[in-house]
Amino acid sequence: MSKLKFELFARFFCLALLASGSVIADEEHATEENTKAGHTDKKIELKSNHPQEYRVQIGDTLWGISSKFLKNPWLWPNVWNANSQISNPHLIYPGNLIRLVYIDGKPQLTISRRGAPMVKLSPQGHEIPFDRPIPTIPMNAILPFLTKNRIVSKRELKKAPYVVHTQEGRIMAGAGDVIYVRGIKKDTHKYFIIMRGGKVYKDPKTKEILGYEAKFIGDSKMQAFSKKVSTHYLTKSTREVLIGDRVFPSNQHITNQSFVPHAPKNSVKGRIISVMDGVSQIGQHQVVVINRGSRDGIEVGHVLGVYQKGKKIKDSVKKKIGGITLPESKAGIIMVFKAFDKLSYAVVMRAQTNMSVLDIIGKP
Repeated sequence: MSKLKFELFARFFCLALLASGSVIADEEHATEENTKAGHTDKKIELKSNHPQEYRVQIGDTLWGISSKFLKNPWLWPNVWNANSQISNPHLIYPGNLIRLVYIDGKPQLTISRRGAPMVKLSPQGHEIPFDRPIPTIPMNAILPFLTKNRIVSKRELKKAPYVVHTQEGRIMAGAGDVIYVRGIKKDTHKYFIIMRGGKVYKDPKTKEILGYEAKFIGDSKMQAFSKKVSTHYLTKSTREVLIGDRVFPSNQHITNQSFVPHAPKNSVKGRIISVMDGVSQIGQHQVVVINRGSRDGIEVGHVLGVYQKGKKIKDSVKKKIGGITLPESKAGIIMVFKAFDKLSYAVVMRAQTNMSVLDIIGKP
């Protein structure tokens, strides 16, 4: 990944907005504090076991480093003390030394870029400086959902170009085979992805259809364009390509998308409705689908809390009163990295306990 792409991640991260909000009581019954417009500053809280200084390593992320110092990692910009001797203090590189200091009684983080170490790469054996800024979040966890998998409408899926024939008329095709695609109207793209309709996403409360999963099947390169039938070469396949599979232009060059983690200003209430990779329990760095999108005010970078409803128990002391419901418990933090119209992809940045489908989302 180029230096420019990493610089965009780091620069925008350190301009993050102030976070705010409170725990929601339930998806249908948000608390009074959570429904107020606008937002208030969250108090900066340091972790009890925070270090006094930290040397940035290859593989670190801005979120991960801030987690070493702060209980709420997205509040990193509030404790940043810009070094006037550095032209751009918002870029953090492997080898930089981050120190915790107090200015006017308030915690601040400073950065020293002197003496950045060199790294020796094997088997090449030569030394290079750590000259790439670290990213905001672990990109390997979300990259497939930025460039491959997506959520589409029924119309988009129906109108998309499709595989009409395979090499030698076989039922299926794979990497290295030639396929023929019908419906590409313009010769404006060279690289494509093969998709197949998957899960139908419905709102758990209203039953409204929110979108359709388009599952990644493979990559293709167009060898010859024709308004009737184009010829493609399959460069990669994760499963067999079938006649009828849909074909979309590739988004392989959108990895310079910037993330600005921040809490939403207005009330948010929704649910996790799916978890990717076919698992039942949701942990750190896994990708989830939430039933809120851009039409609901969701933005890329929104930090949301995940909450679990309290269990209903019997009061064994005052039995005549009946059962009671325990308070909600916070299960973790997620960050939206791709927002569609009615749904969004989010990555789990903190998992305090195992999360599940239909857990509640709200302000952090």
